[in-house]
Amino acid sequence: MSSQSISKVATAGAVLAAIAVSLPAIGILGIQLGALAPMTGFTFFTAGAVLGGLSSLVLGLIGLVLTRGGSDGEGRKRAMIALGGGVALLGAVAVAGSPGAGLPPINDITTNLQDPPQFDGDPSGRGRDMAYPRDWIPLVEEAYPDLTSHTMQEPVPAAVATTVRAAESLGWTVTHSDPASGLIEASDATAIFQFVDDVAIRIRPASGGGSTLDVRSKSRDGRGDVGANAARIRALLAQL
Repeated sequence: MSSQSISKVATAGAVLAAIAVSLPAIGILGIQLGALAPMTGFTFFTAGAVLGGLSSLVLGLIGLVLTRGGSDGEGRKRAMIALGGGVALLGAVAVAGSPGAGLPPINDITTNLQDPPQFDGDPSGRGRDMAYPRDWIPLVEEAYPDLTSHTMQEPVPAAVATTVRAAESLGWTVTHSDPASGLIEASDATAIFQFVDDVAIRIRPASGGGSTLDVRSKSRDGRGDVGANAARIRALLAQL
């Protein structure tokens, strides 16, 4: 193969790497600026990072093989750029998905699987079925055995006030709270992709005095949540 042909392969890899790197950046920036819906921006991110990363990696490796022995110094530099871009993109995907390693692809988590807190309709306004998926119960029991009902020493009205303050301190948007019924609803958005998750909190009188609190956190988009809903519940319980 001529050095010109070799340079074309290496250049194609470098150009593809540059394009692939720009797509995740466009996706994240578009979400943060409100120009793209979270799922659209996430699609930009995954398409650029996975498809572009793999393509850049392959072309970079081919370019390195073809330019071995110093036959095309400039082409070898471009092949290295393609290879580095591919590795960086695939590494970003691995880091983004690492919190969900070993977790089931579910996005509705609660501290009380037998009697989950219920939402008053669909907070997103999309008409989703907000019933708890019964076939997810064993998955939650296995993946999140630490998530159980939380005992509070305060009576229900005071416990509601305490819980609302805790939720707001975590940056959640409390959309409803009722000290009489012990019901609280809130929403929270993930930091990077701005996926909105809905939270239902139910506080009931405990038999021995005080209150018993249960939490449910459900994603609006996607099926898996890479552990985000369980982490949100843990954060609230830690605040309390």
